[in-house]
Amino acid sequence: MPNAPKAPQRPHSIIRHDDERTDPYYWLMDRENPEVLEHLRSENAYLAESLAPLKPLENELFDEIKRRIEETDISVPVLRGAWWYFERTREGLDYAISCRVPSVAGDLTPPSIDPLGTLEGEQVILDENIEAQGHDFLSVGVLAVSPDDAWVAVGTDFEGHERHRVTVRPLAGQTPIDDELLDVYYGFAWAGDSRHFFYTRIDDAMRPWQVWRHELTTAPEDDVLVYQEDDAQFNVSVGRSRDDAVIVIHVGSSSTTEVRYLDAQRPTEGFSLLEARRHGIEYGVEHFVDARNKTWWLKVTNEEATDFRLLARGDTDEQWRELIAERPGNRLDGVDAFKSFLAISERYDGCSAVRLVPILDGEDPFGDDLVERSHFVEADTNPSTVSLSANATFDTPQVRVMITSLVTPRLVADVVVATGERILRKQQQVLGGYDASQYVTGRLWVSASDGIKIPVSIVAKRSLVNVKEDGQLSATSPLPLLLYGYGSYEISIDPAFSSLRLSLLDRGVVFAIAHVRGGGEMGRSWYEMGKLSQKPTTFSDFVRVARQLVSDGWSTPDQLAARGGSAGGLLMGAVMNLAPELFKCVVAEVPFVDALTTMLDDTLPLTIGEWEEWGNPDASASAYRTMKSYSPYDNVRGHNDDGSARHYPDVFVAGGLNDSRVGFWEPAKWVLRLRDANDANVAYLKTEMGAGHGGPSGRYDAWRDEAQVLAFVLDEIAPRT
Repeated sequence: MPNAPKAPQRPHSIIRHDDERTDPYYWLMDRENPEVLEHLRSENAYLAESLAPLKPLENELFDEIKRRIEETDISVPVLRGAWWYFERTREGLDYAISCRVPSVAGDLTPPSIDPLGTLEGEQVILDENIEAQGHDFLSVGVLAVSPDDAWVAVGTDFEGHERHRVTVRPLAGQTPIDDELLDVYYGFAWAGDSRHFFYTRIDDAMRPWQVWRHELTTAPEDDVLVYQEDDAQFNVSVGRSRDDAVIVIHVGSSSTTEVRYLDAQRPTEGFSLLEARRHGIEYGVEHFVDARNKTWWLKVTNEEATDFRLLARGDTDEQWRELIAERPGNRLDGVDAFKSFLAISERYDGCSAVRLVPILDGEDPFGDDLVERSHFVEADTNPSTVSLSANATFDTPQVRVMITSLVTPRLVADVVVATGERILRKQQQVLGGYDASQYVTGRLWVSASDGIKIPVSIVAKRSLVNVKEDGQLSATSPLPLLLYGYGSYEISIDPAFSSLRLSLLDRGVVFAIAHVRGGGEMGRSWYEMGKLSQKPTTFSDFVRVARQLVSDGWSTPDQLAARGGSAGGLLMGAVMNLAPELFKCVVAEVPFVDALTTMLDDTLPLTIGEWEEWGNPDASASAYRTMKSYSPYDNVRGHNDDGSARHYPDVFVAGGLNDSRVGFWEPAKWVLRLRDANDANVAYLKTEMGAGHGGPSGRYDAWRDEAQVLAFVLDEIAPRT
């Protein structure tokens, strides 16, 4: 094996709350320093040379991934106005081609489109392959067609830094215009006149803080600032309501919300405040006009409800009226209002679910029995994920959903709300044949140290596990197992199918997701039990799950791998410090491992806005102590409590030079510190030199990256004999 790269130690002192930490690799934060760039390149070379013996396996996995995927394919067309919109992918091309074809009035059946041919009247809106020519990276952060179908706004990012260049392009044969806006963030809304649009900009800390209005054919310097948020803990976004009637500015921190709105037909007027912010009160809104032409606001809020409730208020009403009360443990995530029904997204029994409710024709469109009249969109497997798919038409009798599980390829269906009929539009195809009956999925429950039951979703080859009459699973013998986790920001890692994962399952590897606290799987309290001062619960939950899987005979420490990214990478680093003996290897992608130093530096992107998630260690000695107790970089040790040398799991770490969310230096510093702790520690670092937080943008590059990671994992926990 080649010698691992080293970097000079240049001690830098960081003092807070009478506590001094010395960081020998603080200097690696300077991306303009040629020495830093050379070090990252040497790490990439070391990785390539060290894993060269795995290249045949990597190539084999890459070929498997490609063979299973329909490289030339069509997405399910989505109806919006007079057009059906869809995406094409073509074999050999990295990026999607966005297209549309004219619709027939009243026909809700998507057109049948030949992946290899074209339909009469088909129009290419954007070919990302052409857009990407001459660039190593492409992300399209804005793609918005104007209400009159004549223009498309396109926002491109060629660096991975999430700052977009927006241009406006003709779709109806009109003369091109020169409009070009720079440094545009996500969030975009056309006004009803198709001449004005609204967009967001970010400050030096990558915080979206301004909403601007642009008028076509005018100079960008003449754009109008319509809203600016000066509180650094709040972000802004802008969009248009589903009924196209209002433009909505959403202002939010991790715990507090404020909404402003504007008549979409009067874009040059001022925005009105719907409800002023109150600390700790969150809300999301929908706007629609009922059959009697009465305007309504719907609001999902945590006011007087930990797991949120649904309220409604008409334009002439003074008070909000409760439609769905809080149901503890079942989080109400959001509501989508259509002309004749509501689609309610929620957590149910730890899974993502969709509830459909018809709107009544009378004076009260909701009635007193809203919940009783509702019905869930059913899935055929448990645990499963049911979520809303693309729904661009307000006046429609049906809603489009996506259904998947760890064994169910993603299917897209239209549900007729009045009858519950489910019309299958498309299901993901696995080329070469896929028999779902050869695999089995289920849910395990692991008791945490405080007695709370942690759900674990699991999938394996059916021949390798016992399936009891009640559907419960147990292991027949210890197996190689990959355990995935995240556990932050109330984000739920719901079970979903991946054809890429079949390369693990077919080689006898079990895959499991630990739904640890800090995520949102089991309601708002599940999140609150894993944030701020209780953040260590996230890490102990994951360790507890891993230990139970070993105890119950699912795996052994020599066969157990763990994987997580971003905040899930923080989880990986923390559990490696808590229980290094428990895992054979770990994959940590864009990992937030230098958490304390980052949260002390309010000049870095996102830091101030993150204080409500992690705490402010600069202002609070208690928050400082908590973060110092788990920050992975600060807790790497060379010896165990008994004085013996500490050996960490072999680790594959990935970062992005242009990552604006987790600085590239965090994984780079962490890898060096792991090696410094013990010469026997094996730590690899791969830095994408032209990409950001999401890694490479081309699908073939992404598949190649995944093949490399899977080869590393398989060699560690399921080596070939």
